[in-house]
Amino acid sequence: MADPDRSSGDAIARLRLIRTAQVGPVTYAQLIARFGSADAAIAALPQLAARGGGKPPAVAPVALAERELATVRRLGARHLFLGQPDYPALLAELDDAPPALIVRGDTGLVARTPVAMVGARNASAAACRFARQLAAELGREQVVVVSGLARGVDTAAHVGSIATGTIAVIAGGIDVVYPPENAALQEQIATEGLLIAEQPPGTEPRARHFPYRNRIIAGLALGTVVVEAAPRSGSLITARLAGEFGREVMAVPGSPLDPRAQGCNGLIRDGATLIQSAADVLETIRPIDGRMVESPNSAFRAPPPEDASDADRRAIIGLLGPVPVAIDELIRQSGASPAIVQTVLLELELAGRLERHAGGRVALL
Repeated sequence: MADPDRSSGDAIARLRLIRTAQVGPVTYAQLIARFGSADAAIAALPQLAARGGGKPPAVAPVALAERELATVRRLGARHLFLGQPDYPALLAELDDAPPALIVRGDTGLVARTPVAMVGARNASAAACRFARQLAAELGREQVVVVSGLARGVDTAAHVGSIATGTIAVIAGGIDVVYPPENAALQEQIATEGLLIAEQPPGTEPRARHFPYRNRIIAGLALGTVVVEAAPRSGSLITARLAGEFGREVMAVPGSPLDPRAQGCNGLIRDGATLIQSAADVLETIRPIDGRMVESPNSAFRAPPPEDASDADRRAIIGLLGPVPVAIDELIRQSGASPAIVQTVLLELELAGRLERHAGGRVALL
């Protein structure tokens, strides 16, 4: 595969594929794995969609991709494409790793020891102070703190670790500040740390963007520390994702009388590691052997593609419905190989007939 940094044509093709409706992160990775390049994948879309029983998606125009590349350069940022050597290795392990990140700052920070720290936006003063101190102590131990630049605990974590290394993942475009009061901090992180966005420049953060941001926070780190969180908060989503990714989940206990502590106490009850100091965090993450981390290109290693027969398609489509079902269950019940099941799902998604859900589940539209 060509290095997009060395080939603007390849970067444009990748962006066209990424910005095409019906091509999500999982589909993108499968297309690149199967066809070897974004240009070849784009050329194959009509045939794949036809096999799925629908019209091919409208591929994003060249002008749109060129405009995005120019805007990103003008902002002093750059794209990191999945499969590049400097794409974060831990993040590349995810099935739904972002096909492209837009970054400003020191990308070398992702190669150090990253730990995510998240918590309530309306955090107590005590929680913010603890998060700031914990981040500073972890920084002195060469740990890079990853958070989401939100109000409350996130802001405290970044402030505590800005001097030693911090990574902020934002929900909007790289040039959009949210919340507004963090404008100076966001610029400082872009200058002294690392600022990461998945959405194109100019994108205002919407509610649907934050779960995508949360998966990046959890995916970048060896583990996630939740400092304070109410039940059903975004911080608990990040913790759940960390557990699904096989990363450590850690939580700071709080008073049962404070609703903002219920999320953390619940995590501990369910098996999260109780955290009271930086030493507890280090003890939890340090046994992880760095040699176990896959290479950035690992997400592109896939089983050889197999063409599905009409009988395979009928059998797999017959098992699908409006209720999301696990792909593993489709493989078991259909008796088809994983490669054939993935091929049929890819065709259906490109035809606009399939929706992917969290946890590797799929449903017919």
